[in-house]
Amino acid sequence: MADHPAPQAVETGDDYIHVRYRDPDEFETIRTPEWADEVSDTVSEGSEVRTGKRADSDDWAVQSVLVDKHVGEETAREQADRIVAKIED
Repeated sequence: MADHPAPQAVETGDDYIHVRYRDPDEFETIRTPEWADEVSDTVSEGSEVRTGKRADSDDWAVQSVLVDKHVGEETAREQADRIVAKIED
């Protein structure tokens, strides 16, 4: 299994728990692609994945995962870790 980044921050907002893996300032572009949403929904229905592209690379990396806040921060972090593993493996 590949090494994945540890969450840098876990914050609860109005609708989602935002699990941030990488600083958004690292990226030139950030998107919420549909294909990543489909992957994340297999772990946590209604979750979203934000991916970022750095200026010096064509590769996209997970910037953050948003999980429905009703699951709680601990579960959101666990689900987000599983989502990142599925996407970045």
